[in-house]
Amino acid sequence: MNAEIIAIGSEMLTPHRQDTNSLFLTDRLNSLGVTVDFKTIVGDNFTHLTSAVATALSRVDIVLLSGGLGPTEDDLTREAVASVLKLNLKRNNDLLAGLHTRFAKRGITMSDNNAKQADVIDGAVVLPNANGSAPGQFMDTVVGKHRKLVILLPGPPKEMKAMYDAEVRPRLHSILPPRFITKRMLRIALVPESTVDARVAPIYKGYSDVETTILAHNGEIQLHFQYAGVSLNQAQARVDEVASRCEQEMGDDVFSSHGESLEEVVQLLLGLKDVRVATAESCTGGWLAQRLTSLPNASRTFLGGVVAYSNDLKNSFTDVPESVIDAFGAVSGAVARAMAEGIRTRTGAEIGIGITGIAGPGGGTDEKPVGLVFVALADGQDTDVKKLSLSGDRERIRWWATQNALDMLRRKLM
Repeated sequence: MNAEIIAIGSEMLTPHRQDTNSLFLTDRLNSLGVTVDFKTIVGDNFTHLTSAVATALSRVDIVLLSGGLGPTEDDLTREAVASVLKLNLKRNNDLLAGLHTRFAKRGITMSDNNAKQADVIDGAVVLPNANGSAPGQFMDTVVGKHRKLVILLPGPPKEMKAMYDAEVRPRLHSILPPRFITKRMLRIALVPESTVDARVAPIYKGYSDVETTILAHNGEIQLHFQYAGVSLNQAQARVDEVASRCEQEMGDDVFSSHGESLEEVVQLLLGLKDVRVATAESCTGGWLAQRLTSLPNASRTFLGGVVAYSNDLKNSFTDVPESVIDAFGAVSGAVARAMAEGIRTRTGAEIGIGITGIAGPGGGTDEKPVGLVFVALADGQDTDVKKLSLSGDRERIRWWATQNALDMLRRKLM
């Protein structure tokens, strides 16, 4: 069965609020084997809302609506769903009494408009709200000749999540046929999206039953695979088969085969090899050190680092000779090499990493433009230096510099 989630509220059509409920609901539905094919955001407009509900009922088996169950004039979810299904709303006296009791306990006189929260669509099961005043509703109905499940949930996340877990999930579990959705994610560093797709498309196109998605994000490509089957083992085997073939094609460019971050992989390899690392950074301002220490137990593999922006500090903190800076400039392969070697020697680390560059937006020249970055890695035997020509704003250049440094470290440890 498939589903559509409709988030209701004009505030979510502004730049100031986001629909986060749908993320929670998607995860919960996937765990029951339900795929979410559509997500819709609708403002507090009766015409737009009825249109969205009618469209959803025409294309999916399960429609979940969050929001619009409050007491105000613009809370229209109950009315819109009833209108589309051509059903009446009836005021539930037990719910109404409960609302009066709730307000009385707080020493507040209930306004007349709160009574609309006791309106229930004909045939709906009332879902109690343990954290708020707006009950939900669950409908198992027929539209045309097709069975549909329509679920009305409150908008506040605390109320919605508790109601779904306590009231909705058990009902869906008892209704839905056994189905399992399995997923895999491969993460690939520093390879263009088009290159990745050209190499793996001939593989995943042979698996039309597996949903494959390619995403480019922050210096990496993510390959997402999803498959739904009636058996967990069969579903996992199917998604593993296509993922493994794509991983074999991409080889060492794949840094994670089960979704681990680059930092996690590097920390694991450092621990396995019993190797400690230290960093000397200029243009990245300590961002590499931050990424290396973002995980628990980082102290086992990361000794420390310095941010040496000025030439004097490059000399005093990482022993970069003044003659090297004078001859090649602070942004050069020679200086990155000296920084990596110097910080390794100073700290006693097995590996030292040095980064220097021009992150912009100013400071570039024709000879050394913005985005020119040098990353060096020294292990006491060899020092590798990588020259980068990065594009984008200051934040992107700095992030990509650290991404390259981490991937160099990963490959060295492999």
